[in-house]
Amino acid sequence: MRLTCDKLDLLNAVNTVLKAVSTRTTLPILECILLQATPEGFKLISNDLELGIESNVKANILETGTVALKAKIFSEIVKKLPDNEVEITVDNNYYTTIKCEKSKFNISGQSGEEFLQLPKVSKDQSIKISQFNLREMIRQTIFSIALEEIRPILTGELLEIKNNTLNIVSIDVHRVAIRKTDFNSEFDNMMVVVPGKTLNEISKILDTDEEKDVTIYFTNKHILFELENSIIVSRLLEGDFPKYEQFFSKDYDTLVKINKKELLMSIDRAALISRESKKNPIKMTIRDNSMVITSNTELGDVYEEIDIEKEGNELEIAFNPKYFIDALKVIDDDYIHLQFTNSHNPCIIKQVDGDEYKYLIVPIRIRS
Repeated sequence: MRLTCDKLDLLNAVNTVLKAVSTRTTLPILECILLQATPEGFKLISNDLELGIESNVKANILETGTVALKAKIFSEIVKKLPDNEVEITVDNNYYTTIKCEKSKFNISGQSGEEFLQLPKVSKDQSIKISQFNLREMIRQTIFSIALEEIRPILTGELLEIKNNTLNIVSIDVHRVAIRKTDFNSEFDNMMVVVPGKTLNEISKILDTDEEKDVTIYFTNKHILFELENSIIVSRLLEGDFPKYEQFFSKDYDTLVKINKKELLMSIDRAALISRESKKNPIKMTIRDNSMVITSNTELGDVYEEIDIEKEGNELEIAFNPKYFIDALKVIDDDYIHLQFTNSHNPCIIKQVDGDEYKYLIVPIRIRS
């Protein structure tokens, strides 16, 4: 194999495929990046058996060929090369020479025959969405996936198309996050559960340009995200995702309209006292025109008061501050609604006008 390409193009592709390089594996080949030069072009491929990425690099291919290079050393070399044209040459023993200006590296490679190619995903079923919108929807829900694998299905997020709406939903035992967007598609009953790791990595690759789209293909076993220069393939999680809508009641006894930024800053300050122990929550006391947030631990105590608009009953309720902070940080609106029924049932965070997001947080029981 012999080719030339621009260092920055190569580096962008390396940074993309690194996200699917396995760091803990009994298969050493999965610690490699596969370099593949064919008459169709030059591409880098990585695969950790759960997530696979293929990234195309604009190149002048002088000789075709394939080589698997250890990802760690290859990526470090590429990062430190001068910003100029790079020449890569591979001999019959997979000995690889990388040259750029007056820099030259010789490293050992291996045959790519044992490298696991990305699964073939049928392109019969697909949807298209703005990369920016998908990135934002992931950002606004990913924090709520379950980290333990007691219920593996909850370590992923539900992608669902229903009633001309795309829903992304994450659930753990303490909270639920839902993000919705209007979406016209020929598939009106599509449901897949994508591993959280996959969506975390994809969100780092997706562009912030609202004009750029990503095409998503899906089967019963895999999902494929097709970008301008890369494709990302992931296995799907199997199992029954909880019927999340049943957690959200439209009935309430207390409804609060509150400034989101003020609430976030007050909880963040109160958490300074409570964060040493999960057994020490923050307490919210809702009165006619104010919400009082308090925390009292061996470290000390804190008192915060915020003006609110209240409809319904007064209430005293307690929460783990982290769950509130995680949700409030990803909300862009100035004002939000907090919906309560009593001190033992979850709080629902909603838009004042609209239904683009909903967050549910389970309270902590406090002694009378």
